[in-house]
Amino acid sequence: MQLTKAIITAMKQEADLIIKKYNLKEVKEDKIPNTIKIFIGERKNYDEDCTDKIVLVLAWIGKIQAAMATTYLLENYDINKLINIWIAWNLCNNDVKIWDVFIANTFMQHDMYLPFEWEHLDYAKKPIFLDYAIWENYDLQKFWLILSWVCLTWDQFIDDELKVKEHREKFSADIIEMEAFAILSVAKAYDILDKCVVIKAISDWADTNAKEAHMDNLEFAMENSISVLELVI
Repeated sequence: MQLTKAIITAMKQEADLIIKKYNLKEVKEDKIPNTIKIFIGERKNYDEDCTDKIVLVLAWIGKIQAAMATTYLLENYDINKLINIWIAWNLCNNDVKIWDVFIANTFMQHDMYLPFEWEHLDYAKKPIFLDYAIWENYDLQKFWLILSWVCLTWDQFIDDELKVKEHREKFSADIIEMEAFAILSVAKAYDILDKCVVIKAISDWADTNAKEAHMDNLEFAMENSISVLELVI
């Protein structure tokens, strides 16, 4: 029996690390949307005594790309686990350090506003919950693995301390990023939320120095997130 583990990431830098780690090869087919890239390989699964098929999607940045990549995966592969891995901005407090890694369990979409309380709009307005991350935090020596916190998704790079304060107060969010809610919305529509894990490493504080800090911390944040990927895959 072969299990299929799918990974969605937004940036080439992290995709390259995952491609190297699992010796993945790019798949080129006419049916693949030209705005995403697919890489496939195998990994020995000693826990299940089988071989995992690894499918990596380089989706690029933002909710539209994330939703497109997730839909393609679920229409073309029988997925046993769906993992979103990338970086996030820290909204919480000084207890969280740059390069710490989150596996959040509550996801909200920030930049959707509809002044109606109609049930058929719940898909856009209500939080999405994952049971996977309800554990204790772990000290992994180089960084902390933080669980059971709140992740906010929106389609903007955040480098504004006033917005950080606003998001923290309005949504009680701990981190913010640009893909997870879209991925989980599609997964929810396909009834596979129980197979989903979201891994986000902290790259910066979302302040006026975020652009430079983001790039300076990118490599270390990605390495830590991939260390956690190996634990959950």
